[in-house]
Amino acid sequence: MDKKLRVAVLGATGMVGQRFVSLLENHPWFELAAVAASPRSAGKTYEEAVEGRWKMDTPIPEAARKLVVHNVMEVEKVSENVDFCFSAVDMSKDEIRKIEEAYAKTETPVVSNNSAHRWTPDVPMVIPEINPEHFEIIASQRRRLGTKRGFIAVKPNCSIQSYTPVLTAWKAFEPTKAVVSTYQAISGAGKTFRDWPEMEGNIIPYIAGEEEKSEQEPLKIWGHIENGEIVKADGPIITSQCIRVPVLYGHTTTVFVSFKNKPAKDDLIAAMESFSGLPQKLGLPSAPKQFIRYMTEPDRPQVALDVNYENGMGITIGRLREDVLFDYKFVGLSHNTLRGAAGGAVLCAELLKAQGYIEAK
Repeated sequence: MDKKLRVAVLGATGMVGQRFVSLLENHPWFELAAVAASPRSAGKTYEEAVEGRWKMDTPIPEAARKLVVHNVMEVEKVSENVDFCFSAVDMSKDEIRKIEEAYAKTETPVVSNNSAHRWTPDVPMVIPEINPEHFEIIASQRRRLGTKRGFIAVKPNCSIQSYTPVLTAWKAFEPTKAVVSTYQAISGAGKTFRDWPEMEGNIIPYIAGEEEKSEQEPLKIWGHIENGEIVKADGPIITSQCIRVPVLYGHTTTVFVSFKNKPAKDDLIAAMESFSGLPQKLGLPSAPKQFIRYMTEPDRPQVALDVNYENGMGITIGRLREDVLFDYKFVGLSHNTLRGAAGGAVLCAELLKAQGYIEAK
């Protein structure tokens, strides 16, 4: 392996930013070289900036503790000594779009956890096992931005991770429609129970913007490149409800699905368990060895037992059975801040590096 690529984390003091910092500790390919956040944190050491609000279960990595936090708005200063950056900034969508493009225009690739650029037509939104070919749109984006190496790539919403791969594994059986309900952990809102005590013993049947993301983002992932843009797929049609539940980590999903021609249950299970992609073929550092695990126990998957499957980068499926209105129904589980957020972005960056899109400056 060549010298590690130097990485900046934008929005490093928030929950997803903290997860990025944790995941970069001892990463074989990437080295945390800079942290950036809002002006109120700038000038402090990282340890000082997150004092009293460190939300990870593990300690602050030693390599990060004494890094001086940059003002994320000082784009040239942050980007001058790094090869690329992860973005988890907490701003309005317009502000995020502007600042991520500003970093890209310094010839610093941006791998973003944010939703702001997910529907920018020439920005790839990628689950690496499913649609790595969408990275080919980067050439068109670079022409628009006027860059040679800078670009923006994003990962999709955390809520879709536990069912979109399954429907992809079943593509040969032609799923036509699905009803999806997600039961989403509070860390998806950047919170712990200490921050949000009113969530204990509570359920909130509304998460702003989540249902549209759950219905539409899979269609972009299944889409194709045409005339320098990613055109979303026509189907399958997905309708969704998204609910906040009193769980710290792990988004659970219930799915009802119908097919053009109803397959056998054993064929569906075999398709899930054998499904893999380019990250597995390349042996990327963060890639799960088995992406989708099917569990036969009637009471699995469970958050307490299964959320950390494959270091939080695999997804777990259970209770696949026939339905009286749809063809089948099942339950899925994914780790929302690992596979669904920072971990998914790190896997994207690993694939981008492996394919030559991210290189040392």
